[in-house]
Amino acid sequence: MFQLLKTDPGSRARRGRLTTSHGVIETPQYMPVGTQATVKAVAPRDLDAMGTEIILGNTYHLFLRPGLDVFREFGGLHKFMNWHKPILTDSGGFQVFSLAKLREITDDGVEFRSHLDGSKFFLGPKESMTIQHELGADIIMAFDECPPWPCDEAKVLSAVQRTITWAKSSLDHHRHLTANHEMRPTQEQALFGIVQGSDYPHLREQCAQALVEMNFDGYAIGGVSVGEPEEEMYKAVDSTVPHLPAQKVRYAMGLGQPHQMVELVARGVDIFDCVLPTRVARHATVYTRTGTLNLRGAQYRLDGAPLEPGCGCYACQNFTRAYIRHLFKAGEILALVLVSLHNLHFYQKLMRDIRDALDRDSFGPFREKFIQTYQSQKEKT
Repeated sequence: MFQLLKTDPGSRARRGRLTTSHGVIETPQYMPVGTQATVKAVAPRDLDAMGTEIILGNTYHLFLRPGLDVFREFGGLHKFMNWHKPILTDSGGFQVFSLAKLREITDDGVEFRSHLDGSKFFLGPKESMTIQHELGADIIMAFDECPPWPCDEAKVLSAVQRTITWAKSSLDHHRHLTANHEMRPTQEQALFGIVQGSDYPHLREQCAQALVEMNFDGYAIGGVSVGEPEEEMYKAVDSTVPHLPAQKVRYAMGLGQPHQMVELVARGVDIFDCVLPTRVARHATVYTRTGTLNLRGAQYRLDGAPLEPGCGCYACQNFTRAYIRHLFKAGEILALVLVSLHNLHFYQKLMRDIRDALDRDSFGPFREKFIQTYQSQKEKT
């Protein structure tokens, strides 16, 4: 399903193509996050118009609400949300460990209470595979244990060992469901394994090697973007990528900022997901090639420029900073919609520019210029 088209001679960056039952995904690629079967404040029509090729759904949240009976009734996640391009669903493991109440971990899985109403549930490899088959996503993720950061080595080792065991169980149950046509989808589903190991390189190597031996369809780098400093995140990726096969797609989970994605492409990562474009939009923060700006600032009250000069998104083509600032100050929902549209367009345009640079063998100069220009995590005053 993954075709490696070319590699960058000056880094580990790769240009690839991922083929699924619902369409082709050009890599490097960013996936907007549709946790609750929607990308917040943005319609599928607008995602399609900006060139979105794949979105992410969340197994934990969709299992709790609206529930599997709804997806059975409507024929899966694609039909339910009217999105006809590829979807990736995560395993639910991260949310169980970060959101669920009163969880109890066993070798079979996790018993937990819902963060919504305290109801008791059990989620393990078999349950996660069953749910994701019912959802009908094109790419599904093995159930894993994501340790917090920081975490002592003994606990990380335990999480790695459990992740390896659960990966085997996930793979076996996925193959069983597929071979026996027990669940809904008629399309082919790819299953990715998730490498854990926190900031211990030898444990990441151990986990990666065990998963590679199982021959998953692709591999994800987990346990990043969980509170660690940026340099630790880069080290975690650097200690994982060399142990992953070149002919399989690589996915960095929960990342990242624009400059981080450029740097991680250079480290050999193919796919990203991140909630930031819509999350920060709800707080009036706008991404631009020179950093971020916050429209609540008084300096934008009479600013007749678009959010970013030269941007082709709907918000920039039709409205001024002053107008959108007014919408935020007035508490109008349109403000969230317009900045979310722009930020997602910015991310998709950045990915297209990265792919174009790789196609032209000019990724090195592109990377250098972008990092010099972009003021990461600093709002312009």
